[in-house]
Amino acid sequence: MNIEDLQKEAILSASMSLSSMLQRPDQLEKVEQYKQRISRKKNSVEAMLKTAVQSQLDGVISGLQQLQSALTDLGEIRGRLSEIKECITVLPTLTESVKQVQEEHVVFSQYAVAMENLKHIFTVPESVDKTRQWIAEGKLLHAHQSLTDLENSRDDLLYELHRLPNHSLHDQQMLKAYFSGVQQLSEQLGKQLWLVVGRSLNTVRKEPQVVVTVLRIIEREERADAFAIQRQKQSGFLPPDRPKRWKSRALEVLSDAVVERIEGNQFEDRADTKMWLVRHLEVTRLLIIEDLRVVKTLCSPCFPPSWDIVNEFVQKYHINLSKHLQEIINAGLFGNEFVTLLSWVLQTYPGPEFLQHSDVNIEPDSLGLLLSGETIEQLYEAYLNNMSCDYNEWMQNTVEAEARDWRQPDALQPDCDGYYHTGSIVMIFQMVEDNLQVSRTISDELMVRAINLGLEQITKYGLLYREAIYLFKSKHFEDRSQVPYFTHCMIAIVNNCLHAIELSQQMKTRYGETCEKNYSLALSDSFEKLHKTFDDLRKEAAGILLDEAFLDLEPHFQDLFTKKWVSSTVTVDTICATLEDYIQDYKHLKPLNFGFVIHQAEVCITRKYITSMFQKKMSLKEERRDVAEKIIQEAGQIEALLAPAFLSNSFPTNSRRAAEDAPPKAISALAEVVKCDSEIITLELINFIKKYPDVTQDQLVGILTLRGDFGRLEARQRVADLLSSSSKNENTKTTIFSLISVPSSIFS
Repeated sequence: MNIEDLQKEAILSASMSLSSMLQRPDQLEKVEQYKQRISRKKNSVEAMLKTAVQSQLDGVISGLQQLQSALTDLGEIRGRLSEIKECITVLPTLTESVKQVQEEHVVFSQYAVAMENLKHIFTVPESVDKTRQWIAEGKLLHAHQSLTDLENSRDDLLYELHRLPNHSLHDQQMLKAYFSGVQQLSEQLGKQLWLVVGRSLNTVRKEPQVVVTVLRIIEREERADAFAIQRQKQSGFLPPDRPKRWKSRALEVLSDAVVERIEGNQFEDRADTKMWLVRHLEVTRLLIIEDLRVVKTLCSPCFPPSWDIVNEFVQKYHINLSKHLQEIINAGLFGNEFVTLLSWVLQTYPGPEFLQHSDVNIEPDSLGLLLSGETIEQLYEAYLNNMSCDYNEWMQNTVEAEARDWRQPDALQPDCDGYYHTGSIVMIFQMVEDNLQVSRTISDELMVRAINLGLEQITKYGLLYREAIYLFKSKHFEDRSQVPYFTHCMIAIVNNCLHAIELSQQMKTRYGETCEKNYSLALSDSFEKLHKTFDDLRKEAAGILLDEAFLDLEPHFQDLFTKKWVSSTVTVDTICATLEDYIQDYKHLKPLNFGFVIHQAEVCITRKYITSMFQKKMSLKEERRDVAEKIIQEAGQIEALLAPAFLSNSFPTNSRRAAEDAPPKAISALAEVVKCDSEIITLELINFIKKYPDVTQDQLVGILTLRGDFGRLEARQRVADLLSSSSKNENTKTTIFSLISVPSSIFS
């Protein structure tokens, strides 16, 4: 470090500080203050420097003292090591001199062991026989004590042989052969112990002391195993038949006993009774609850705490019960057996009837699922597939049975409200409802999947129903005398379709909360498909119902706008009378269906009437006013026929419409076009187009042609000019004219 450079740097720094402090004249007055402040700062820095230097000096002095002390200690250690070295130089010669003493000590030790076990050595056959007798008499503690003495004698002698530098293998084999009966005794005693352990749940009720005795013996053997293993680590010697691991073997015996108790309570099978699985599971439940109660109250005080016997039994029952149920599943389940097993596994087992029973009180989460999630899913799929097969068979039979009922010669009987219907729809929904209630006892997840399956199957039933209806229709129209009550049957079918929609809405309301929590989108789609299927079928069936009526009316519509029609009211009177007769039958429709059918009938009769006007059966000239008045009168007659139905209490409010929107009004409007003078025909057509904006050019040309005072080309030109000058609204409302086509023959 260069002192001169530091001084120059300090002077330069001081100059810069002074120049920054003394930049204005008024700052000269504060020179004394600056000097005092810098002086104080200097004194403070000097004091800190002195303190730091003093601290460093103290540390140096302390370090020097410690070094001096370490140097003194090293001298002492060097002297002591020299003394030790001189002492150990004589050890090799001492070892050689005491070698004979060591050999004598080993021999003496062997003699001492032999003397200690002499009585056992000479009495081995008698001890073996006595121990075998005690085992047979059930005096297990005496037998085990004698067995322990024999084993200790054998093991001590074998250990002494093992310690010899050049031990003889022949001596070891001879000694083992001499004590060969000891190992046989051990096996015989073990068999007696396992017999008691296997029956411990029964034995502990009457003779708990026997169980305690067996457990004491097992615990002693466990300590003997631990000692043998520890000695093996130290000396490499391990006695024969060690470790015995009797505790592990006892736990295996308990597990085998659990398996036997679970499997042994199945007294019936499927061939004996359909309720075999229900009975087997109930017996199993009662048996396990009783066994666990015995374990908690009687076995727990008998078994050592280290065994944790309550948890051991709970785990063994849980594991082996799971294996047993898996075997039942692998053997195959049928019908309601899926429900029985799933309900038992998911509801009964973890619930208050089993694990949470007051005598057991086990937390289900501590054990986990009795069956794996994959197995549960497989059971779900099998159960739903089984349910789907039942649905398919049952619904096919239901459709066929109803189709046969349609062809019966007996009339349908109305219900208390006067409506026709059959019981098929109710029966189908009841079947689905029954399955949902059963599925609900298993789990909400399965119930939601069952709802979805049920909706899909009901929708499929709607398609089967449609096929049967159209086959019924085609057969009937081939020969209408075969089914005398065709109209009644079709009324029942239309009501059935509406009832299916109503029942599906009730189901959606009833299970709505559950559906919102699980698979809401899929279920919503299923409900929508079902609603659409039966609503479309309801409309199609209503159309078939009207086809029957208008088949009778068709010859009379052919008589409209003919010479015969002009001079007589018979045609429309007959149409109205026939339709009124059918309406009496239609009153057996439910209100919503009645309104729909009446509205469709009104549209259909109007469409056919107007279509007849366009068929060029006659041309009006001077008589067109009289014909127009007749048309207006008949339109009023048709409207008057249907008006009571629209005003009746049975007609649904949401299906009623204003009188000016009635389709027959279009007939009167056309009659006004026919009736008016040619001078104001343009104005009349403009008003007509405003009221019926969807009227086509051909339809307008047809009505002008019917008047008889316009040629075909003149009528087309006038209509074209009129339509081109009128503005078309994109949101044109739909009227009866959208349903009417003009025959091409009118322009030929």
